[in-house]
Amino acid sequence: MRAIWKGAVSFGLVSIGVKLYSATEEKDIRFHQVHREDGGRIRYKRTCSVCGEEVTYDDIAKGYDIGGGEMVILTDADFADLPLTSSRAIDVLEFVPAEQVDPILYNKAYFLEPEGTATKPYVLLRDALVDSERVAIVKVALRQREQLATLRVREGVLLLNTMLWPDEIRTPDFGFLDEDLKVRPPELAMASSLIDSMTGEFEPDVFTDDYRAALQEVIDAKVEGREVVQPEEVEEAPAAAVDLMAALKASVDRARAARGEQPARGGGGGEPTPISSARSAQKAAEKKATKAPAKKAAAKKTAEKKAAEPAKKTAAKKTPAKKAEPAKKTAARKTASRKTA
Repeated sequence: MRAIWKGAVSFGLVSIGVKLYSATEEKDIRFHQVHREDGGRIRYKRTCSVCGEEVTYDDIAKGYDIGGGEMVILTDADFADLPLTSSRAIDVLEFVPAEQVDPILYNKAYFLEPEGTATKPYVLLRDALVDSERVAIVKVALRQREQLATLRVREGVLLLNTMLWPDEIRTPDFGFLDEDLKVRPPELAMASSLIDSMTGEFEPDVFTDDYRAALQEVIDAKVEGREVVQPEEVEEAPAAAVDLMAALKASVDRARAARGEQPARGGGGGEPTPISSARSAQKAAEKKATKAPAKKAAAKKTAEKKAAEPAKKTAAKKTPAKKAEPAKKTAARKTASRKTA
């Protein structure tokens, strides 16, 4: 816990230094207002109803409406002059029996812890309250407001309960209070019997917030089913030059995380980054371009070789025919010689 206030309990001539802690906390499940389509948070601007301009906190003052559209504006200087004699003190006014304090007056509870060397007087006041079976009525100033409070003991610790002022309690004004309604004795006896049958010891731990538990189950089911809208974060431009490789790797890792995957590992055995992928593609293109002319040249030589083979075969056929010509001439000469003879 974190202390929200420091001061002292003034008990006669004794001053006990203490720290103030919130003794309770709300367990309600809180939601943000978001855009249904993309899950973006809804933001509200502080604008003036007169001029329509957006107003910063520094230009905001407190105004008291006196009616008729007129407003009295108060500044910090106006509040500084107000008397807060107990600004850093818890002044004990009197001690009263606890049953005399109507529970409707109780507002918020705080634990008190002794500070420094104040432990012994703290324990003295605590034990005295227990022995007397009384609570202390005190005044304390919290958050620039003077409040009435009680000081009692709970589990060995002084507990400060701030209270509402009597004029802050409303008076019930309902019509049935003026009606003369009679309750029959048998009805009263039956109601008393029902109360007796339901009487028990109060054990707050046995009671649970069923609605909150059911709502948490709905939220957990949504998360497990990944029905979660994660709005895109708006990145601010870097103030200085950054390592491009590191920026790209971080972008890849974030995209992987958004898909529920593991981020890319560093080193040569990791997943390819955009730069390494581009370089690999470039090398593959260069290698392909280098091989292409060689393949074309080889294909051209093969085609020329195939085209030359039929020509050689034709030439081979023609050569034997030419060699047969002398034999024909010899036969023709022999025929001519025979005719002459």
